[in-house]
Amino acid sequence: MDLGSLATLDLLLLAGLVLCWLVSGWLSEHPPQSLPSVSLLMEDYRRDWMRTFVTRQPRIFDATLIDSLRQGTAFFASACMIAIGGGVALIGNAAAVQRLTEELPIGAGPDVALKMLPVIGFLANALLKFVWAHRLFGYCSILMAAVPNDPADPLAFHRAGQAAEINITAARSFNRGLKSIYFALAALGWLLGPWGLLAGTVLATGILLRREFASHSRRVILAREP
Repeated sequence: MDLGSLATLDLLLLAGLVLCWLVSGWLSEHPPQSLPSVSLLMEDYRRDWMRTFVTRQPRIFDATLIDSLRQGTAFFASACMIAIGGGVALIGNAAAVQRLTEELPIGAGPDVALKMLPVIGFLANALLKFVWAHRLFGYCSILMAAVPNDPADPLAFHRAGQAAEINITAARSFNRGLKSIYFALAALGWLLGPWGLLAGTVLATGILLRREFASHSRRVILAREP
């Protein structure tokens, strides 16, 4: 295979990686009515949570739970920042890349730097999603604090519904960040060549779709009635 055809194959597989990222994300958020995804099913549970929250006294459990969600998004955001910094440092240090490629069959140093760009791009997208999710969970906590203690108050369930929708939006952003991490790992397969990129893309897409539509956890979530 000459260099021209190899470059064309690389570009096609890279486009396929991006397409799989977009399609898998769209399917998880807009699944067929006959086959709801885990992400969609959890939206109903989040609404149930906020309706139950109105009548729960005290509300310490809910405060602890929303704080836990914020800590989770902060952890992933910090991890993405560290990974992005490492990737940028690797690209900027050609000598270190060259030493690495002398021991691993992943091509010339400049090619490695180029192949790291999609990884950094996915990680940057994940970072932005996690930061926004962290902020939305903060908004949700404020809305929850504004819910009156009296369930008979006409504002109680209205504000709880608002908190639920913000919670759902935050979770959606968090899930998008996680999907970007999956595909950042898939993009690392490009270091092994175009077929490594293909394998990484198929593996990441398959794992995500299975967990959304064919996992044991989905069957458990679907069993809402005793």
